[in-house]
Amino acid sequence: MLKVAMLSYWHVHAWDYTENVLNHPDAEVVAVWDELPERGREAAAKLGVPFVANLDELLAREDVDGVVVDTPTNMHGEVMVKAALAGKHIFTEKVLALTTAEVKEILAAVESSGVKLTVSLPRLNDWYTPAIQRILSEGLLGRVTYVRVRLSHNGATAGWLPEHFYNREQCGGGALIDLGCHPMYLTRLFLGMPEQVSASFGYMLGKEVEDNAVVTLLGPNGEIGVVEAGFVNAHSPFTIELHGTEGSLLYGTPEDRILYRSSRTGEKQWIEADRGAGRSLAFEQWVGHIQDNTAATDNIRMARDLTALMEAANRSAAEKRAVHLDELD
Repeated sequence: MLKVAMLSYWHVHAWDYTENVLNHPDAEVVAVWDELPERGREAAAKLGVPFVANLDELLAREDVDGVVVDTPTNMHGEVMVKAALAGKHIFTEKVLALTTAEVKEILAAVESSGVKLTVSLPRLNDWYTPAIQRILSEGLLGRVTYVRVRLSHNGATAGWLPEHFYNREQCGGGALIDLGCHPMYLTRLFLGMPEQVSASFGYMLGKEVEDNAVVTLLGPNGEIGVVEAGFVNAHSPFTIELHGTEGSLLYGTPEDRILYRSSRTGEKQWIEADRGAGRSLAFEQWVGHIQDNTAATDNIRMARDLTALMEAANRSAAEKRAVHLDELD
């Protein structure tokens, strides 16, 4: 049985990951720590487990095998390095860290300690992602020239996002680094790693973080990716577009289905793709890596690239210029 400590209930998905632990036959919650003791005590009481106020004390416990990190994003580096050096496996919410420099520190600690790390990038596991990858692998779109992924909700205008999600210091940004992570890692998956990032942020509600964002990614051979995110849209569907030299693909316009058209099929109409199966939850993958002594190599690479792209986008928006990824530390 994997004994898990929950490290903070800051993130909106912290209770979702708690449910992942509780619902897994090979895992259980054994302790809680939180940077806000009152919130941590409340969560621990609800779960019927101890609250440990001192993080170092919790990480020294022999009855803790791994941790789920849902702290403020600006605390990820410190907390995860400590956890790794204490020999605790780590599952965390995106983004892994705010800067590539922090990511390097985390990954160095993980490697030196031999613990297992997995980052929650959930839309990599939903059915449409492997289905799109199959279509790409069959060459039905030809050479991919353009990718656009959009994800937006009305959390700011409807008032249901927690107020601390507008805290620049804790979050490292607004709509892009929170919601826009999903379109960013999907665009990177379908397009490949770009060389240049250009971002524009909107502040429609006057908060200290952006609530409307668009990022353009430029690949080494002229391919373009567009990432869109917002907190100010009531009925914006999650949308994926891929276009290539031999075809185009649409998902979520607005139905939950994939339509594609390819000059290589001989069809003169749009074809609906088979749904196929999705992948297991990221939490389940993490437990599997611990049990099988394997590494989440692709997941970690994607998480590392995601931080680099987010850091470049934030720099681009702040400095009002295109940022080359080789400028990052």
